[in-house]
Amino acid sequence: MGDHHEEVAAVCLLCRSPCGPAVADGFEVFLEFEPDVPPGNLAVGPDGRMFMSVHEFYGPELRVVEVKPDGSTVPYPTEDWARAPSDDGDGLNGVLGLRADREGILWMLDEQDENQTGRVVGWDTNTETLHAVHYIGQPVARAKSFLNDLAVDRDHEAIYIFDTGDGASSALIVLDLDTGRSRRVLEGSAFTTPEDIPMIIDGKEVLLGSNPAKIGVNPITVDPTNTWVYFAPMTATAMYWVATADLLDEILSDAELAARVERYGDKVISDGAMVDAAGNVYITAITDNAIGVTKPDGTYEVLFQSDEELPCPDGFSMGVDGYVYATINELHRSPVLNGGEDASLGTYRIVRFEALRASFSGR
Repeated sequence: MGDHHEEVAAVCLLCRSPCGPAVADGFEVFLEFEPDVPPGNLAVGPDGRMFMSVHEFYGPELRVVEVKPDGSTVPYPTEDWARAPSDDGDGLNGVLGLRADREGILWMLDEQDENQTGRVVGWDTNTETLHAVHYIGQPVARAKSFLNDLAVDRDHEAIYIFDTGDGASSALIVLDLDTGRSRRVLEGSAFTTPEDIPMIIDGKEVLLGSNPAKIGVNPITVDPTNTWVYFAPMTATAMYWVATADLLDEILSDAELAARVERYGDKVISDGAMVDAAGNVYITAITDNAIGVTKPDGTYEVLFQSDEELPCPDGFSMGVDGYVYATINELHRSPVLNGGEDASLGTYRIVRFEALRASFSGR
C-alpha cells in the first residue's frame, strides 16, 4: 500500500523551532466556563455556531449546550433534549462525542445504559428539528460497550464510532446512514486495545475504579476529504490510519481489514484527535498537560504544554476561521478518575490556536 513517509512537506510549528523547548505561548484562552458546565467535546458548524457536550464524569444536569459568542451557554438542542430522557423518549442519556457536518447536522453519540440502547442522534441546526436517530444495539454493541466518540463521513454517508468498551473488546463501529445498519470491526485488535503502559498525570497514576486506567480505542478522526480514518487506543504510543474505502468494504474479513491498517506515526497517551488537510493529526496529550501533533512524517511534536493552563486537554474541533479549538477539563481530577472525589480546580475552558501550515498528498 506504499509508505506515506515518502511524500511529506516540512511543518512550521507555531511557537518554536522543531528542536526548541515546549512552551505554552502561541495559543489563547478563548472561553472559560462555570463549574456546572465542564466541557467535553466540541463541534463547530459550517456557519460558525459552536456546540459542546458537558462532561458526564462530573455528573452535570445538561448533556449538550450551544456556546454563544459571548461565552454564555444554553441547553441544546432544546430544553428537553438537553437533559436526561423523559417518559416520551426525548432527551439524551449521556453524550461525549458530537460532530457537526458540512450540511449543519449535529450528530450526537448518546450512550447506552440499562434502560436505553446506544444511538446516534442527528439534529438539523438550520431548521432546529430532529433529523435522524440511529440505534446501536446488540449484537453490534456489547453489554460493556462505552460509545465514546465518532467521526462523520457524509461523502460515503457513514459514521465511524469507537467503542472503548472494557479494553479487551475495544472496537470500531461503522454506521451506514442510508440504511441505519451498523457493523463492528477490529474488535480486540492491536489497533484498538490498550498497551500496557501506566497513565500518570501530575505524578499520580490514574485509576478507573480500583484498577490502573488502561483505555482502548479513543481518539478517532477523518480527514477533510473523507479518505482516511485516523484512530488509536487512548493508552498507546502509536497513531494508526486506514482508508475509508477499506472500512466500508463489507467483503473484507476482520483479518483482511486489519492487514490494511497502517501505523501513521508516534503519539503519547491521548484523548481527543483531529486531522487537518495537511495530514497533521493533533492530539490532546493528557498525561503531559499538552497539545501535540503527529506529523505526516510519523514524528510527534509537542505544540503547547502547561500544567497550569492546559490541565488534561480533551476534545478538538476545527473552526471555519482556520483555528483549532480544544477543550480543557481537568478530567483526571473528576470523581470517576479520582476515587470518587471531585478535586478539580475549575479550569474549564476552550483554547484555540492556528492550524499548522503544510502540504500533504497522501500515499
